[in-house]
Amino acid sequence: GGGGGGKLDPGLIMEQVKVQIAVANAQELLQRMTDKCFRKCIGKPGGALDNSEQKCIAMCMDRYMDSWNTVSRAYNSRLQRERANM
Repeated sequence: GGGGGGKLDPGLIMEQVKVQIAVANAQELLQRMTDKCFRKCIGKPGGALDNSEQKCIAMCMDRYMDSWNTVSRAYNSRLQRERANM
């Protein structure tokens, strides 16, 4: 019994691909959010963030995540509708 003859499980492969795509999407989201909020909130980079910069960053990231979640939900529901109509 040598491990099923080396056959690959397509279901397992698909799950691994989905996880890799989710990680890549999360990394891209974080990178975009960091870039946008840094440009919006940090006027003069220094050794530390002042109070207004901290508040700006927190609010910017919250808004960005809310927007991303809204778009993601809309996209997923559209995919489900299209799959149901196939």
